[in-house]
Amino acid sequence: MIAGMADQKLAALLADIRSYCAAHGDPKQVARFARYFREGFDAYGINDKDPDWPQQKKQWVAANADLGLAGFLDLGDRLFESGKLEDGGLAVYFVAQFRDQFRRATFQRLGRWLDSGVRNWAHCDVLCGELLSRLLTDGIAKLDDMKAWRRSPAKYKRRAVPVAMLGLLKTEKDYRPLLDFIRPLILDEERVVHQGLGWFLREAWKRQPKPVERFLMEYRETASRLIFQYATERMTPEHRDRFRRAKQKKAGS
Repeated sequence: MIAGMADQKLAALLADIRSYCAAHGDPKQVARFARYFREGFDAYGINDKDPDWPQQKKQWVAANADLGLAGFLDLGDRLFESGKLEDGGLAVYFVAQFRDQFRRATFQRLGRWLDSGVRNWAHCDVLCGELLSRLLTDGIAKLDDMKAWRRSPAKYKRRAVPVAMLGLLKTEKDYRPLLDFIRPLILDEERVVHQGLGWFLREAWKRQPKPVERFLMEYRETASRLIFQYATERMTPEHRDRFRRAKQKKAGS
């Protein structure tokens, strides 16, 4: 598609999406979910259970299929600019329809959304679950493709590392390389990263408890307690107590 025509079509599609969402949004839906987002919440208030919503999404793809993967990736850039919950979800949904065209370069292209467009945990997690994790489990992308992400100034890009790795827990037999890969993040200062790490460690522990417990013991005294809260929540209280920090002796005692 000629560049100028593609830009016009993207602009028209974006305008149509915004018009539909504005017309079908419900402030009550926004108020209902806002409490789950400490970092702030911006949404139209589309009800996912509205039977017209899935059909509308399919219609947008069908009517604009000639944009292809590249076109919908560009559309995703524009959708994420708004910060709206539904816009980010649509960006992921649209690109997911072109999974058969994914290549290794697609992984980094999607990663650009995490640099500035992704502004909440929900966008991060759906991007990981629907796209990034599948690229990893399908063998199209490799762990090394996220190596630099661990040092990214964008907190949601760092959170994406363990969250995208969740799918690998079903395909990898030895979790030790996975645990080594997240090690540079274990002392991260951001809450959203702590939550992502704790989630990954909890799911890994359910399948391979011994290496995860050894890993947790290494950082019992230094890592955020929130990581441990998430990582150990499926353990018995007695088992969980093993990972409490040792009580510090008072000076002079």
